[in-house]
Amino acid sequence: MAAPKDPRPCSIADTLAVVGEKYSLLVLREVCLGNGRFDQLVRNIGAPRDILAARLRRLVEAGVLTKRAYSEHPQRFDYRPTAAGLELEPVLMALKEWGDRHLRHNTDLPMAMEHSCGHELVPVVTCRACGSPVHHDDLTAHPQTPGWTVRGPAATS
Repeated sequence: MAAPKDPRPCSIADTLAVVGEKYSLLVLREVCLGNGRFDQLVRNIGAPRDILAARLRRLVEAGVLTKRAYSEHPQRFDYRPTAAGLELEPVLMALKEWGDRHLRHNTDLPMAMEHSCGHELVPVVTCRACGSPVHHDDLTAHPQTPGWTVRGPAATS
């Protein structure tokens, strides 16, 4: 088998193809906060209108957001997360926590998220099977794509 010429098949890369463009995750942040109208998104994100419109189109096409008309004349839309979009909310919370800790050094934080238990949310990734927090040293990668190893393309013979 010849070594693959394409980059490693990867669900992270596939996901970034949908939400990795500039402003896409900020759109999702705002929509998850309940700010789904175009003017709210422009104001809260600071994206140019044409770029924001393109991101919204892409997120709707990818099934991350739904688009619902709230005015016919002029025609205006409200955007809301789909079930798939809501599955990305923990990713947003993890990014927020990382930024709070490593960029803001836990000072002058712009927003706190409160869990339904009444405490501030500090996201932790846990194993679904055992419930233990996940740390780098606990993980072992097992490539599932033929012709690939953890280090890259498998050696050809």
